[in-house]
Amino acid sequence: MARVAFTLRIDEEERAALENLSKVERRPVNQLLNEAVRNFLLRRRPKERSLEANLERLRAYRERDPQFRRARKAFVEAEASVDDPLEGEPIEGQLVNGRVEPIGPAQNKIREILGA
Repeated sequence: MARVAFTLRIDEEERAALENLSKVERRPVNQLLNEAVRNFLLRRRPKERSLEANLERLRAYRERDPQFRRARKAFVEAEASVDDPLEGEPIEGQLVNGRVEPIGPAQNKIREILGA
């Protein structure tokens, strides 16, 4: 595979650390960077494959049910059959790590303006 030149801008501290590592390992900085990029890309591949697989499943689902009729029907059935203890009660706050935290002054002001 042909190699191409590439300009990389990094902080001075990182450049100094790379130069020190280059001396310790007796390998050129370019080789260290190429290895780091290769390792980064190898770590990303499983995530990309997972995303691609999910996208393919979504496309297949859309082909089977382009208007999402089954999904809407399942949603309506769940809404009608599952008891929601908070149905119709406004909740003040936002969900953070499974708990409702109080909303801040900006959100309070927006709610006040909107009459919500």
